Amino acid sequence: MRYLFGRCRLDVSLRELQRDDASLHVEPQVLDLIIYLIENRDRVIGRDELFDSVWQGRIVSESALRSSINAARSALGDSGRKQSLIRTLPRKGFRFVSEVKVEDGGRAAAATADRLAKSVESPSVPEFDQGGRPVVAVLPFRNLSGNPEWEHYADGMTEDVTTALTKHRWLLVVARNSAFAFKDRDEKLQRVGIALGAGYVVEGSLHKLSQRLRVTAHLVDSVSARVLWAESYDIPLEEVFDVQDDITGMIASHLEPQIGTEERRRVASRNSRNFRAWDLFHLGNKHLYKATPQDNREAQRLLRLAVEYDPELAQGHALLAYAIVLSMLYFDAEPDQALLKEAQVIAHEGIERDDQDALIRFVYGRVLLARKRYASALEELRYSVDMNPALAIAHCGIGDSLAYEGRFEECFPHFQRAIDLSRHDPQRWAFYAYRALAHLFAGEFDESLDWASRATHVPNCHFWPYSHRVSALGHLGHHDEAKEATLDLLEQNRGFTCATARKRLFYLRDHAQVALYLEGLRKAGLPP
Repeated sequence: MRYLFGRCRLDVSLRELQRDDASLHVEPQVLDLIIYLIENRDRVIGRDELFDSVWQGRIVSESALRSSINAARSALGDSGRKQSLIRTLPRKGFRFVSEVKVEDGGRAAAATADRLAKSVESPSVPEFDQGGRPVVAVLPFRNLSGNPEWEHYADGMTEDVTTALTKHRWLLVVARNSAFAFKDRDEKLQRVGIALGAGYVVEGSLHKLSQRLRVTAHLVDSVSARVLWAESYDIPLEEVFDVQDDITGMIASHLEPQIGTEERRRVASRNSRNFRAWDLFHLGNKHLYKATPQDNREAQRLLRLAVEYDPELAQGHALLAYAIVLSMLYFDAEPDQALLKEAQVIAHEGIERDDQDALIRFVYGRVLLARKRYASALEELRYSVDMNPALAIAHCGIGDSLAYEGRFEECFPHFQRAIDLSRHDPQRWAFYAYRALAHLFAGEFDESLDWASRATHVPNCHFWPYSHRVSALGHLGHHDEAKEATLDLLEQNRGFTCATARKRLFYLRDHAQVALYLEGLRKAGLPP
């Protein structure tokens, strides 16, 4: 079924929206909203009906609905001022008011690919402007096993990776049908990227090696054709269906930070006079990743600007709240209940704008944890993992929340899952460090020393793993190593003392855990 209206064409079966013959990439929820309004254009649709039909009854804030309506209007070339396509009827709801022409039938995927590819006259300098948000296309994985029976497995991998990436809501992911239009076609990735409007392309393949199946995936910058990341996974044939979800989850979890790193690099090199809210958000995120007080303050400044420019930027609110908490945990801000309360309010503003974003639920959980509300924090963090099982930081958050409650047998599988999902994440040192702290509280000092030492070998590692290592060595009675480790700690944080540790462990509710930690530092010879 195709709908033609204004300057737009909407192919429902392909979930493809065009305006002025250019393909648009619209978030799935927004596209569902457009389709529902068009299909019910003969009447006014109330808010409750939209919540029931488009959001399947999930609780959605009024601001999130307004944001979706605004996004739908923007995609169609409409606006809240013009309302030439989507009209708001105060206290009643919304109605699609444009004249619509209906065409039956669908186009073959190959024909779609031909049209897309032919529309590209030159594979040079495409513009991928989706409000600054990166667009990624997952091309059909190639079955190179020589066995046609594996074709459905390759297609399943493609669909699963696509679905997993959509759970990272800061990414715009090209719809499955559009990407599958290029199945078994030897198009240059630059042309494919331009045709799909994607700055990043994921491609993969399956090879059969004796009794194993090798799954390979690459992330490619579609403008430069530069490979940004590549990985392969060897799976015993008898396990391929059992571990499919794990493999696709790991692929997606590795892709997301790689795209984030590249986006931060691009934003940092851009002319600041042309910054938009999304650029400010990513630049703030770039500073947030750096382990200095100055960078944290700059991250807060940029993120505040981002949400001032665009109050509906949900993740901007979340990361601002996170930066505030980190300033007290890692940097020079004094732990303060009023500041923690402000962080909670800001994080909740993110949830009000998008309650289905796993990263935002993670941040809200971490803020609650900092306020020692462990049960509520665990609930939020589990929501986060349910929404995005490949979000490594949420698994880590569950692990250390359980550790602070003394539930050590439960916590370590969550740490391991976070580590498995984040082997290329520049912040993986934090996962090792939180695990080291949990082992320390469990009295497993050798394991704590091992994980803290691993963390210190990751670039940009913060001072806490050095401190955990000192405490573990103090408990183990390794005095010579403890002296050397203490010097390393003081190089990372020149004024660090036992009193510093006590102050920065403000989120611990169990006084025995704080006492255990400080005892290790004192035994190692750290100044009181």
